[in-house]
Amino acid sequence: MHSDPQLQSAAKTNASLMARRRAALPAGLGQTYEVFAERAEGAEVWDVEGRRYIDFAGGIAVLNTGHRHPKIVEAVKAQLDKVHHTCFQVLAYEPYVELAERLIAKAPGNFPKKAFFLSTGAEAVENAIKIARAATGRQAVIAFGGGFHGRTLLGMALTGKVAPYKVGFGPFPAEIYHAEYPNPLHGISVADALRSLEHIFKYDVEPGRVAAIILEPVQGEGGFYVAPFEFARALRALCNQHGIVFIADEVQTGAGRTGTWLACEQWGVAPDMITMAKSMAGGFPISAVIGRAEIMDKPLPGGLGGTYAGNPLACAAALAVLDVFEEEKLLERSRAVGERLKAGLTALMTQHPEIRDVRGLGAMVAIELFDGGDLSKPAADLTRRLCAEALKRGLVLLSCGLYANVIRILVPLTASDALLDEGLAILGESLQAAKG
Repeated sequence: MHSDPQLQSAAKTNASLMARRRAALPAGLGQTYEVFAERAEGAEVWDVEGRRYIDFAGGIAVLNTGHRHPKIVEAVKAQLDKVHHTCFQVLAYEPYVELAERLIAKAPGNFPKKAFFLSTGAEAVENAIKIARAATGRQAVIAFGGGFHGRTLLGMALTGKVAPYKVGFGPFPAEIYHAEYPNPLHGISVADALRSLEHIFKYDVEPGRVAAIILEPVQGEGGFYVAPFEFARALRALCNQHGIVFIADEVQTGAGRTGTWLACEQWGVAPDMITMAKSMAGGFPISAVIGRAEIMDKPLPGGLGGTYAGNPLACAAALAVLDVFEEEKLLERSRAVGERLKAGLTALMTQHPEIRDVRGLGAMVAIELFDGGDLSKPAADLTRRLCAEALKRGLVLLSCGLYANVIRILVPLTASDALLDEGLAILGESLQAAKG
């Protein structure tokens, strides 16, 4: 079927493309901004009308190495000239094995590990749960309120946020329980969160039936709340006590966003399994599960895998990402970017009482907004207006949080200081305009 020539001949504008989009795509496929990208480089994007934007969204934490990093592009082109698909389970290829070896070497924990690849973060999470169930012979899983683990059925069940992810999609898989996530700003201490776990063990399911506890080191969609390291250590002890598999969901935090390759490196204790995706291949679709060898070997042959999983082009991109991090010292840069962002946002907080918190780990940074600075009045409308005003001025922002009042910054780590400062200045101007 050929495209309508009238559609093709029409001038490409954001409005005309949005009209085609609405006619062809379902309403449930959300879109934050009515903008169509034409090209991108580093931390900048140009739309089909030639307008330039500073990208503080980074494809939702996918572009830590920036748009079209030349070394990643070169690696993918070179792989494309060799082989671009066989299905690894049919005919293997070395980049898959090399990537597994290098990721295993970077994962915390003084024990043998194994790794394998899938295509999306949700798949990685689902497979981690599968492996935990196979390894323990148990079914129940504990996740946390505000957590996000994907849009598949099990991913939605694990996700601790109803709207928009769960509305109308139930029933969900059984034996999923949600504990409280530490959030001092909203009155939940580490002790409160641990108490909520004990309540689950008393009221809902005995620990001897729990296969896994899954935790985001920094909640992504939930609002960029950092899990206190003491909380992670307490969970490690609890899992040791009851034979529960401890899973760190590093889909958004991994690949250097928090100042270390993996956020869980900062805990002082190691999880049993780690899920990765997003920035690990600079935008090419691949995800990983890395874990204790004895746990990873429990599923029978054929129980793990996928047709596209660990695609050769994505493996080549991921290996290039690892090289870029080493050669360009991007972990150091991540920490420097985070410090610069926090300093700029803290300065804005002194001018705008609506900003009640500046937080983050490394370059995974956010602000939380409240009407009049009142912690009982999350400023969802102000946050929405701020994003709209920023876009008018050429800055792409993302909101998040249970109350839709958090601005999260996921700018590429390769962005220059001048670009960061330009973006922060636009953010300040936009907030002033949004307040009216």
